[in-house]
Amino acid sequence: MLDQIQSVEDIRSLSQADLKDLAADVRADMIESVSHTGGHLGAGLGVVELTVALHHVFETPRDRLIWDVGHQCYPHKILTGRRDRMLTLRQPDGLSGFTKRAESEFDPFGAGHSSTSISAGLGMKVASDLSGEDERNVIAVIGDGAMSAGMAYEAMNNAGALDSRLIVILNDNDMSIAPPTGAMSAYLARLISGKTFLSLRDIGKQLTEGLPRFFKEKAAKAEEFARSFVTGGTLFEELGFYYVGPIDGHNLDHLLPVLKNVRDSAQGPVLIHVVTQKGKGYEPAENAADKYHGVGKFDVITGTQQKAPSNAPSYTKVFGQSLSKEAAKDDKIVAITAAMPSGTGVDIFEKDFPDRTFDVGIAEQHAVTFAAGMACEGYKPFCAIYSTFLQRAYDQVVHDVAIQNLPVRFPIDRAGYVGADGATHAGSFDVGFLASLPNMVVMAASDEAELVHMVATAAAHDDGPIAFRYPRGEGVGVDMPEAGVPLEIGKGRMIKEGSKIAILSFGTRLSEALLAAEKLDGYGLSTSVADARFAKPLDKEMILKLAGEHDVLLTIEEGATGGFGSQVLHILANEGALDGSLKIRSLTMNDEYTDHGKPDVMYAGSSLDADGIVKTVFEALGRDVNEAAEAGEIA
Repeated sequence: MLDQIQSVEDIRSLSQADLKDLAADVRADMIESVSHTGGHLGAGLGVVELTVALHHVFETPRDRLIWDVGHQCYPHKILTGRRDRMLTLRQPDGLSGFTKRAESEFDPFGAGHSSTSISAGLGMKVASDLSGEDERNVIAVIGDGAMSAGMAYEAMNNAGALDSRLIVILNDNDMSIAPPTGAMSAYLARLISGKTFLSLRDIGKQLTEGLPRFFKEKAAKAEEFARSFVTGGTLFEELGFYYVGPIDGHNLDHLLPVLKNVRDSAQGPVLIHVVTQKGKGYEPAENAADKYHGVGKFDVITGTQQKAPSNAPSYTKVFGQSLSKEAAKDDKIVAITAAMPSGTGVDIFEKDFPDRTFDVGIAEQHAVTFAAGMACEGYKPFCAIYSTFLQRAYDQVVHDVAIQNLPVRFPIDRAGYVGADGATHAGSFDVGFLASLPNMVVMAASDEAELVHMVATAAAHDDGPIAFRYPRGEGVGVDMPEAGVPLEIGKGRMIKEGSKIAILSFGTRLSEALLAAEKLDGYGLSTSVADARFAKPLDKEMILKLAGEHDVLLTIEEGATGGFGSQVLHILANEGALDGSLKIRSLTMNDEYTDHGKPDVMYAGSSLDADGIVKTVFEALGRDVNEAAEAGEIA
């Protein structure tokens, strides 16, 4: 059936029986594709029938279909002209793992972070109405996890106040809001979304218009209560949405009539509550604890994922284990995560200290201020949030933590390039936006052993907020300490002494800096290497010494321009270290939003590898490294 689909118009012409066959084909096609590329599997499997139904009922792309986060959009991509490119998913120059405006007209809004769909959808609907295109439908599909974020409710409150005809589909795939649904529930959903019920409701409203305000309000409340009694949608009704559901999201016999009723009604904002199952239709995913949320390449028959042999522990694991060790010595240490316990390593801590672990849901703003409140009472909160998600709580970091100088600890995972998740998940900006804040301490681990010490440093630091960043993936394989030892705040360390070139590294590019130093030594350019450890406060003494005793100074970091290098340049300028003959260069991530690919290739593209460092040194000296090699200028 899927082979016959050349466009979405073909989907709209299918019978209900054919749609069921199409859904089965899409599910099989998606499993096959992701087995070769890796990616988000469970969420997409859970919305196959819903995706088919939406494209059958609505006139996409004229009708706007917005997927919150976008990680569940693989079936959507298969059905909207991208099936032949699914094997390029999350690969260099291939399809994005999320929705992306530049990729297709069927992706009206780009995503990657959660809880944005209702706000964006409301903006599109209001803009369409202002342009006289009020017949356009706008549909936002949002998961129950994403509904834990305040932004979703801000948008719903605004939509209710505007009485805008926005359609929100709540994809409840954890059954955290409603139990499994059956035939009676589906019948009631069809009934209350149908024209007959809505017409009777409007007649009732007209009849009560002439009544005194007290009776009119009581009549409205009675009608609302009657529907809420059978549906449970009271909260959404209070926000101004007409609630329909819950209905079985895998049963097209239930889905199609409700979607058609809502499409054909002139009702204001509507919320359709759909219950689905992550990993639906693929037994290994259904049986897995995480429903195969994110997977590597895998065997379709067995579900076994391919994993490269591990040479060193992951930074995430090292953090989780180190935090548990510190917490065993200090009962004031608590861990906070925003719906990412396994991604941040907090799940490791949770096994040892479940009563001191707090998963607040997808609510980064709340997580930071919640941590601030705990710090007020003498606790030592470690608020573990990815770099890219900490952006969402910046005002709280400034207003609720830094201004009050509260000792909240910020472990920042996913620093630097993250590979297949692309620009929306890259840890690019945290050094820049944190190091600009008074009272903030900002550290970066150069290897997994240093991370152990930085966890200990954060645990011991009670004088104000402190952050430490580390990348995704494995460490470099260094010997691990038995226990963490607090570092002296604002002090870096010399790794290698030289006389002509100085490389000042912040973060895990240190290993590449050492490789570059070896190559530069071979060219007769004696090279020093230092590990800054701190972007704020900087080791002023060490930096001025490097600047005063070398011809060239390079800073290198896994972050965007405006971060560590900018802090170093600021000190050098104010101290007059740039007034003489010193040549200085700052190596950062490229000043662009970098799409998905392999991190090693991304770092090389930003000259953040050994060859890029060597090339930059030669350019600073006005020479060409290739010409030097050809001339045999190797000592």
